[in-house]
Amino acid sequence: MTPKTRHVPVVIVGGGQAGLSVSYHLKQRGIEHLVFEKKTAAHTWASQRWDTFCLVTPNWQCDLPGHPYDGPDPDGFMKKDEIVAYLKAFVAKVNPPIREGVAVTRVERRQDGIFSVQTSEGDYTADEVVVASGGYHTPIIPRMAEKLPGSITQIHSNQYRNPGQLPEGEVLVVGSGQSGAQIAEDLHLAGRKVHLAVGDAPRCARFYRGRDVVTWLADMGYYEMTVDNHPLRDGVRDNTNHYVTGRDGGRDIDLRRFATEGMTLYGLMEDYQDGSLRFRDDLKRSLDQADRTYNGINAAIDKYIAEKGIDAPMQEHYTPVWEPGEPVTSLTLEGSGITSVVWCIGFTPDFRWLDASVFNGAGSPKHKRGVTNEDGIYFIGLPWLNTWGSGRFGAVGRDAEHVVQVIQKRLGAERFALKFAV
Repeated sequence: MTPKTRHVPVVIVGGGQAGLSVSYHLKQRGIEHLVFEKKTAAHTWASQRWDTFCLVTPNWQCDLPGHPYDGPDPDGFMKKDEIVAYLKAFVAKVNPPIREGVAVTRVERRQDGIFSVQTSEGDYTADEVVVASGGYHTPIIPRMAEKLPGSITQIHSNQYRNPGQLPEGEVLVVGSGQSGAQIAEDLHLAGRKVHLAVGDAPRCARFYRGRDVVTWLADMGYYEMTVDNHPLRDGVRDNTNHYVTGRDGGRDIDLRRFATEGMTLYGLMEDYQDGSLRFRDDLKRSLDQADRTYNGINAAIDKYIAEKGIDAPMQEHYTPVWEPGEPVTSLTLEGSGITSVVWCIGFTPDFRWLDASVFNGAGSPKHKRGVTNEDGIYFIGLPWLNTWGSGRFGAVGRDAEHVVQVIQKRLGAERFALKFAV
């Protein structure tokens, strides 16, 4: 070890809510650590969300360690500025030993078992490394985007802020997950003509039989179900989130209703060639499948209400308000009125800086509630790390506590071994 290399027992890579939650529990146990954040703590909520962004789960589910939501509207949905304020207060409460503006560029295990941690400010070593950088690193923009005319403005969902940033004209939104559906709605409500290429994302109701669906599902124990107990097992981690919104107090997002109001819907966008956008003939299938999921969730709630004998108002299941006509599988871009495209098809993870045998063939980490098969390497904050809430404010703190308990045992065991080896 050179004199310039500092050793810390635990290094946390990433200063979002996941990394800060780990820091909280390490501080509670007096375990020395450092958090490395290449930008600023919890910055993505302020820098990568649109102006009208809000939570899609009720505020009462926000339960970061030592920092539960205590505002005036537990059943409401915090808006962007409120989320940022909530997280700033969490940062102040944790007061983590954080190195902001410092990127971790390489982590690998040395022959002596210690981890070498290379950063933009110098080298460190560590006994334990917690990867808390999330899984949404590189925006997905397909190669077909390169073929679109230069006159078309193209942005990714993480760059979208408001309708005013886009040039006048019609907008093509590609993807109908949470971001795509909500951005399409944002543009639609602003009076913009929207073309939406629909994917296979499911949807759910906001309210059903007198209560928020999230509240029903919480009572039904859904949010306590672990990935090991889920019917899809590890496959649930690949699921697309249901689209719904907390905007204006919360409501459904019904793409069919948007169609009746002038939004043009297409199937999955597959290519751009010979001056035309090409779409898959699967719009009806996608809409029908989303509605089956919607009604299926409501049916599960009906069953729960009946089994528990709960007095709840009756409500009909969803009936489609619009059906697609003749499939449109090709749209000539010139003359269509489309002047901009918003790509809402997600992100890919980038863990190239971590040299460890902890990834599967798709590049995703292999772990058991964040604990990998390589001693000393952990992940936190990923979707369905353990439960539905693992990637959210609701359960990331519990996952962090579990990881820290493992770290504490390992560090204690190592010190014990060293003591009796002397």
